Amino acid sequence: QVQLVESGGGLVQAGGSLRLSCAASGRTFSNYAMGWFRQAPGKEREFVAVVTRSGRNTYYADSVKGRFTIFRAYAENTVYLQMNNLKPEDTAVYYCAAADRLTAVWGNEAIYDYWGQGTQVTVSS
Repeated sequence: QVQLVESGGGLVQAGGSLRLSCAASGRTFSNYAMGWFRQAPGKEREFVAVVTRSGRNTYYADSVKGRFTIFRAYAENTVYLQMNNLKPEDTAVYYCAAADRLTAVWGNEAIYDYWGQGTQVTVSS
């Protein structure tokens, strides 16, 4: 079992920044690719970003490229999502997820084995 706990959400004005954290515990952190998804009210959950096991590769949804950065700190067993130039359409509950995969179609949430409880991000215009 892997436990994932997100933090760092909140209310921010458009153009502002937030950094989300996801602390992992229970199994070897480096065995998992770590991803972020989000779900806006009335919409399906969507892929945001993923960082592979090694940390060498990252992938992003087109909607966040150039604004969001995902990175992991192995010593802290934590994955981060730095979000800059936030827009009202980024408002959603953000979820952290872990996948015991070396490679995959990262946007497919079915390949993720563990999920956090989510943290709310609200961007005001």
